[in-house]
Amino acid sequence: MTATRIDCDIHPAVGGTRTTLLPYLSDHWKEQVVSRAIDGLDLNSYPPNMPLSGRADWRPANGDKPGSDLAMVQRGAFDQLGASHAICNVLYGAQAVFDPYMAADFCKAINDWIAAEWLSKDSRLRASIVVPMQAPDLAIEEIERRASDNRFVSVLVLAQGESLLGRRHYWPVWQVAEKYKLPIAIHAGSQYRQAPSSVGWPSYRYEYYMAEAQAFQAQVLSLIYEGVFGKFPGLKVVLMESGISWLPAFMWRANKTWRGVRVEVPWVEREPASIMRDHIRFTTQPFDSPPDAAGVADIIDMIGSDKMFLFSSDYPHWQFDGDDAIPKHLPASLVQRMCADNPLETFPRLSLAA
Repeated sequence: MTATRIDCDIHPAVGGTRTTLLPYLSDHWKEQVVSRAIDGLDLNSYPPNMPLSGRADWRPANGDKPGSDLAMVQRGAFDQLGASHAICNVLYGAQAVFDPYMAADFCKAINDWIAAEWLSKDSRLRASIVVPMQAPDLAIEEIERRASDNRFVSVLVLAQGESLLGRRHYWPVWQVAEKYKLPIAIHAGSQYRQAPSSVGWPSYRYEYYMAEAQAFQAQVLSLIYEGVFGKFPGLKVVLMESGISWLPAFMWRANKTWRGVRVEVPWVEREPASIMRDHIRFTTQPFDSPPDAAGVADIIDMIGSDKMFLFSSDYPHWQFDGDDAIPKHLPASLVQRMCADNPLETFPRLSLAA
């Protein structure tokens, strides 16, 4: 596969359950969707008309959701923003539904829809498998069902769910993902089971948005200290839309604390920061870095790895100025790695689907 700029996070939008997913649902859930008028299960917490949800030239003229029109996405992600390939991460309500059987059927429908109506129409597109983490056994079934299709290159889960992702009842999911060389893409978002902060519910969307970084930190610690990477050494985890500037202090504090209380977790045999460098990756939009080159250089130096960064645009969400989604002040060597080498190393199935 020849590629110079692999976009690891774009967001096709589901037009609606009845308008988009209905043909892909089982007969039972087709009837339920129609009789109960189920629709509009969006997970997007942004107000739909705010610029962050999609700038003016990325919005369909008919008023449909940004990201719902394949031709417009192709122009935006490939022609405007310069991607050679892109990974589709569909954020829709299947991940948040309480009924595990409904969630599983909706996940199946999303995966079948993206395969039939997006991946099959553009060979530059890949996708993550959407799974119902409400029921790990059903999540495994969906991974197994889609694993033979190499156009699916990762497994998509949300940063805020019912419990921390390192807990042992999720281990069978990680085992299957490792088996099929599927990294776990943990994306900003919530199943809305608990308050987004550790001390309760915020009053404003801005607070919720900022609290996402805390959720990612908690998930990383859970995966490391529960022993997931020791049990599944081939597993990679991609944090999507987590931000990056919090990472250096987090790595330092994780190391310092581990040295003091490592007797509690003897299976964690080396510094957490080292484990992060081997197993954790970050998409680069939004890039919450200092505005100057010196500050950016300091952050990269403190992180201590050029393998952890993956290029992303977050299309059609508007996270940057102009038509270049590459964050400013990054060294050319890092840009090359994060656009091509790092994605190909992180998502092995990208090459298999070429």
